[in-house]
Amino acid sequence: MITLVRRIAVVCALGAALAACGSPQTSRTGRPDPSASSKPTAAAPAEPASSRPPVLPPAAGGLTPVFSHGPRTGGKTVALTFDADMTADQGPRAAAGEHFDNPELIATLRALKAPATVFMTGRWAEQYPDQARSIGGDPLFELANHSHSHYAFTADCYGLPAVSADRMRPDVERAYEAFRKAGVEHAMPYFRFPGGCYDQRALRALSPLGVTAVQWDVVSGDAFATDADAVVRQVLDGVRPGSVVVMHCTRSAAPTTERVVRAVVPELRKRGYRLVKVSDLIGASTGRT
Repeated sequence: MITLVRRIAVVCALGAALAACGSPQTSRTGRPDPSASSKPTAAAPAEPASSRPPVLPPAAGGLTPVFSHGPRTGGKTVALTFDADMTADQGPRAAAGEHFDNPELIATLRALKAPATVFMTGRWAEQYPDQARSIGGDPLFELANHSHSHYAFTADCYGLPAVSADRMRPDVERAYEAFRKAGVEHAMPYFRFPGGCYDQRALRALSPLGVTAVQWDVVSGDAFATDADAVVRQVLDGVRPGSVVVMHCTRSAAPTTERVVRAVVPELRKRGYRLVKVSDLIGASTGRT
């Protein structure tokens, strides 16, 4: 996702006129993880549909559904989301001391009691398994899939390397497997495309997984930002009831995010917003509260 936000930030900086920028494993509710085996388990009792994480129904033609924001009426809610980005080939940079994690950000969210949804790459979970397990096991958060490799799912996505159509589903499944190996037991059936780039081919490739693709309607602009106040203004100016805000959990590429959260969360609450997770917004959209 960072590459997309960097492109948006650059465009905004170039012209004020563009200011509009902006064993199968089961989930905590009994829903099988999308990457788990589909073989039936005779000893496992069926869980009622009402207890599973809410997802959108398939789109026309059976394509993976795409979610960008929750209901605009019925209450002032907003979901803060954070992309924990690390691509498959960034291991040497991590070994050299680059920090793709942001434990201070997670600590601040906990101190503020601010729920959030973290979209994590499998490679990030492999690099920081203890942190992945801690985030995934904390009821304040929910952990969702951001692919394993952070390669693009379309041919032209802001310079990201692209994954072929036949490797799209395995790449998502590999991320869920990385979460399990890190000790994450309850990864959610939500997926965010790297760079936010997708097309019908990508939506068709992922449809067997039963995931809901999650986009956003508020771009924070935190990627590569050095002015935390500017990011705060962009978030607060963009938020509407039901908004999904995209930020990052990557110290080296989004160094101001923790400061942004410290300012944004109290101000949103002052304005009457209730912070929720993506699952809450999807549930409200589908009539499940």
